[in-house]
Amino acid sequence: MTQTGDTPKIELRGVKKRFGSKVVLDGIDLVLERGHSMVVIGGSGTGKSVMIKCVLGILKPDEGKIFVDGQEVTRLHGRAREAVLRKFGMLFQGSALFDSLLVWENVAFGLIQGRGVARRRARDIAVEKLAKVGLGSEVAMLAPSELSGGMQKRVGLARAIAADPEIIFFDEPTTGLDPIMADVINDLIVSTVKDLGVTTLSITHDMASARKISSRIAMLYKGKIIWNGPTEEIGTSGNPYVDQFIHGRAEGPIKMEVRS
Repeated sequence: MTQTGDTPKIELRGVKKRFGSKVVLDGIDLVLERGHSMVVIGGSGTGKSVMIKCVLGILKPDEGKIFVDGQEVTRLHGRAREAVLRKFGMLFQGSALFDSLLVWENVAFGLIQGRGVARRRARDIAVEKLAKVGLGSEVAMLAPSELSGGMQKRVGLARAIAADPEIIFFDEPTTGLDPIMADVINDLIVSTVKDLGVTTLSITHDMASARKISSRIAMLYKGKIIWNGPTEEIGTSGNPYVDQFIHGRAEGPIKMEVRS
């Protein structure tokens, strides 16, 4: 497939997904240009994770189409799907490290299991990637349980970049971290993305993180993208839903269900 500089890295057209009677995605239209860092914000349960799972093929949309580098991937299976997935790296919420594996084995997991890289070579790559996130080679032989939350997040980032992906997804990258460590992780994400020249899509409700790691921000509300624009313009969006969310106000058009 011929790609041009104008071909979006990821594009969602009219993507819908429901679970039973609950509509989660209600016609998502979103374009992520190559080399950009987009953050999708929105409250808990608004469908941000479902959207990412649809792009990765973990969930199948009920309607709509998803493209990666101009190729429709909505219904791909088998080796065709595997070829697309090789373009992606993922930093999971909570890091999602395997407790039974050493740190280096966690970082190299996809290389060994998914790409058949020999263990010695995979360990060398893991140590190299750990260094890129500021962790020394001595950390490679530790168990995840021996690491702080911030170090676990760094290991998760090292795993995300282990196979030199073209696209990285960040799922709530600062959840569970104190404000200082969250800022350290944000800085690390920014520098890593710049060094690798990758395209990123992040989901978060942490506005400090969203502003720092993105070039564009989109807001998901009730299954639709209700605002999408450059990061520096979100404070003057003129959208009352966006304004309420980014300032964390209880009063506004977004009504939270509170059970007494």
